[in-house]
Amino acid sequence: MKIIPLKGGNFSTIKTKDFTLLTNENRDLLKGIKMSVTPFLVVTEKDIILLDAGIGWKNEEGSTVISEILERENIHREKVTKILLSHLHKDHIETTITRTKEGFEAAFPNAQIYLQKRELEFAMENKGSPSFDFDTLQKLVQLENIVWLDEDKDNITEEIFFEVVGGHTPFMQVFWIRDGRDTVFYGADDLPQESYLKYHLSYKSDFDGRKRWN
Repeated sequence: MKIIPLKGGNFSTIKTKDFTLLTNENRDLLKGIKMSVTPFLVVTEKDIILLDAGIGWKNEEGSTVISEILERENIHREKVTKILLSHLHKDHIETTITRTKEGFEAAFPNAQIYLQKRELEFAMENKGSPSFDFDTLQKLVQLENIVWLDEDKDNITEEIFFEVVGGHTPFMQVFWIRDGRDTVFYGADDLPQESYLKYHLSYKSDFDGRKRWN
């Protein structure tokens, strides 16, 4: 098993959920929550799996960081087989689609995209929320390769398991990926780093920050 971080950068975000890339020049000037946006690519014997799809931040040449890292790793986007979405906030779904002159298309054309149905319903009930990019979201759900999940927990394959845990959003889901003797756990915004295990606190950016500790 190979795990590849796809770090899109460090950002500052404010209540309107506008993201600003942190640089040496603006780091001390910007207010708001400081955060890293890092999807992951997991390569197993059977699959190439994208865990969340990031914010889609582009460099001056118009290429996303994810595209740059995949190219460096010699992994073509057509080879990605599965995209597992923990939740639907804008910084987790942007690179699922590519905007074209004709409209849009799947950024990973051969990947099945696993999306929690109740998470989508929650998003659509909160159309005034700046946490969601509804233009991207409405395009995403039109793709032919969507696989709808509606259970609290289940196996996607013999190697991939998901569970709806809530916390950051009402129906956020986490994933386990097994490959031989190795197991990868992806906790998304409920457990983005091991260091979060040291702190017993609720985050103001969570839907129910206490739930993650129940």
